[in-house]
Amino acid sequence: MQHRSPGWALLGRQLASTRGALWRLLGWSGLEALPALVSGLMVSAAVDQGFLAGRPAVGVAWLAGIGAVTAARAYAARAGFPHLAAVVEPLRDALVERVVRSALARPYADPAEIARLTEQVESAWQLTATLLRTVRGAGVTLAAALVGLTLLAPAVLPLVLVPLLAAGLLFARLLRPLVDRRRAVVLAEERLAAEAGRALHGLRDIQATGARQRTAEALAAGAGDSAAASRALGRAAAARSLVVALGGRLPVLAVVAAAPWLLGGGGLTPGELLGVATYLLQQLDPAVRTLAGTVGGWLLGLAVVLDRLATTSDEPEPEPGPEPETGPEPETVPEPDRDPGPGHGPEPGAGPEPPTLRLTALRYAHGPAAEPVFDGLDMTTAPGEHLAVVGPSGTGKSTLAALLAGLLVPLDGEVTVDGVRPHLLPDAGRARLVALLPQEAYLFPGTVRANLCWPDAPAEARPDDPRLADATTLLGADALVARLGGPDAVLADPGALSAGERQLLALVRTYLSPAPVVVLDEASCHLDAAAEDRVERAFAARPGVLVVVAHRISSALRADRVLLLDGGRGVLARHGDLQVLSPLYRRLVGHWLGSGGPRGAVPFADHPSGSR
Repeated sequence: MQHRSPGWALLGRQLASTRGALWRLLGWSGLEALPALVSGLMVSAAVDQGFLAGRPAVGVAWLAGIGAVTAARAYAARAGFPHLAAVVEPLRDALVERVVRSALARPYADPAEIARLTEQVESAWQLTATLLRTVRGAGVTLAAALVGLTLLAPAVLPLVLVPLLAAGLLFARLLRPLVDRRRAVVLAEERLAAEAGRALHGLRDIQATGARQRTAEALAAGAGDSAAASRALGRAAAARSLVVALGGRLPVLAVVAAAPWLLGGGGLTPGELLGVATYLLQQLDPAVRTLAGTVGGWLLGLAVVLDRLATTSDEPEPEPGPEPETGPEPETVPEPDRDPGPGHGPEPGAGPEPPTLRLTALRYAHGPAAEPVFDGLDMTTAPGEHLAVVGPSGTGKSTLAALLAGLLVPLDGEVTVDGVRPHLLPDAGRARLVALLPQEAYLFPGTVRANLCWPDAPAEARPDDPRLADATTLLGADALVARLGGPDAVLADPGALSAGERQLLALVRTYLSPAPVVVLDEASCHLDAAAEDRVERAFAARPGVLVVVAHRISSALRADRVLLLDGGRGVLARHGDLQVLSPLYRRLVGHWLGSGGPRGAVPFADHPSGSR
């Protein structure tokens, strides 16, 4: 949902608060770079003015000068450490405080999870300190060596700068894919570990339900994903050797090949050529290897750790709300290309493009003095996406369903379907845009057909629609309709039907709705797991956006992504990724799988925190 890495944004904000210490550290780094700056110049003077001139004492004196500046470098390194500590120690303190504040703000804080996050803080601290120490050393060494080369032998600069710039561009091009692939490896490994843990925990249920083959296939697929991610990372990492070859080794080969010309027409003395070799072999090549190799590896690890901290200890800063509205703006639902007729649902592959459902800085509270149920909730679905909504009791799942359907009005922010705000529409227009089916299904005395085609015109007034029969068969309601006497049978007392039968008929009615967005608020909770699976798969294949307030873990497993509601905000990710990113979600899934029922049949409503 965001193009910018949340981990790097977090690190940038923390380092910005220690800008003064960073500048002082850079100043001492300049003194540390003194040997890299003067080593080639001193070697050149020692050879040309000393040894080749028959004055060995002068040559030794110049070489002794290299030792003196090396001692100055050691002093500068020692003096810079307090400033390095002034940068990284506040970083560790701020990250620890972030983790603790985030845990205290959530009613389901897990001490073990806090301990794991604290370990990640320690890793981020160590990696940041190591990178700052190494990058500044390699970076200033590289810059000093280039300045020294410019002062000593400008003629060799083209031979050095062209491959060095090519190496820098290649390294910059590789860095983002390397970070992405390293993150993919970690997520794939953790998803595989989570899947294996669930399988081991539910071995009895797997045996009882005959799900061994399906479980084995799921584990094999997870292992395949992990292996593929590791291979992709290996291929990308292998390209770093090309960076070293281009930036560190190619300039040396170019200077060696050009040495006869440099000593002749190029005007270089033997001492200057040895000085150039000193810069290339002792300064430039090690710096390039450090930046492309060691730093690249540490940088990947830091990126993953920072993203973990940024997502699992989310402590968002308040954002300014939208400007107050002076009055509702008139909006209308775009007219379809053709009127499908009362009761006609969309056909797969037909009709307009699937819509996009968007929540923007959504804020809602049940009263002026009440705590907000949502405070800055953002979410965007892909066209045609199947989304599951989960969360403990009181996190606002049913409230969100009502907001999506336009039955409640946001205090701030907005809910839109392709730019249209449902709550501003009249009832009929709203029903044609978003179809909401709550837990308690509504049926009225009348024919089965009238109930399935409501709220459109009476079904008796229009020709028989074959899609009605298709929908009842697809959702598994054909046997129920036949038992009731067919579509034209009269329901004198809908209350005589069971809760599951009422839900099944209401689900058929919702499926036939022309609305491109369907919201099922635990609308299949009275069906068994197999019937619910059939219903949700049918709705997922229906064109449009499907939002399911999950009652069983199977609903989350079937969805494209899962929205976890907690503390007024939400975390949106795939089921496997969410288990890695969210301790709360792991606990909810653990309760689902550990409540004694078969896999996928454990109701979310039985969680100690409730479900609504």
